[in-house]
Amino acid sequence: MAGRRTAGGQRAGLSRAVVLDAAVGLADAEGLPKLSMRSLAGRLGVEAMSLYHHVAGKDELLDGMVDAVFAEIHLPRAGADWSEELRRRSVSGREAMLRHQWAIGLMDSRRSPGPQTLRHHDAVLGCLRAAGFSLDMAAHAFAVLDAHLYGFVVQELALPFREGDDLAPLAQDLATNLATDQLPHLAEFMVGHALQPGYSFGDEFGYGLDLILEGLARRQQADSDRP
Repeated sequence: MAGRRTAGGQRAGLSRAVVLDAAVGLADAEGLPKLSMRSLAGRLGVEAMSLYHHVAGKDELLDGMVDAVFAEIHLPRAGADWSEELRRRSVSGREAMLRHQWAIGLMDSRRSPGPQTLRHHDAVLGCLRAAGFSLDMAAHAFAVLDAHLYGFVVQELALPFREGDDLAPLAQDLATNLATDQLPHLAEFMVGHALQPGYSFGDEFGYGLDLILEGLARRQQADSDRP
């Protein structure tokens, strides 16, 4: 429903927050290629030109949408247990990206990052610095945590199955077609592990995150012990 219009042709109650929320919803439902100022206006029941009172154009719209996704990710607290804070940040980051899959390629690509994006990056660095990480070590930690987070979600979404899918047909195809004499280790992994009941690729996220956090803790301690 279009709703009540103002004298300028805008729908009453239309605001930047409403526009961004609708844009995120449209991208979630239909994918980023379907998002345009015209399609967004149709979703809101307004004329496309009315959107320009709230965002200057598509680039500013995308900046705001990415900022909204960063706002959903846990903000690490300086002075708290850095490992637990960054674990929560990574876990919530994965959850946010799975909700908003269109955002994955945009998260760190915006030339005009919004306030939530900048606040998030500042909080990650602040948490690490407060924990005694040197500036170089904080930079290394930030990079490797992001590589694990973004890389894992990209791989997770590329898999030919989803959580809860019936993997029996895939298991049968592999059992039939896999040359076990030529690829014995892959066959062992697929049949004996990946295709077993209860297997979830998503469980590997936490395992990898543990390895990274444990490694960072050792490096940070070694730096602290160095004369």
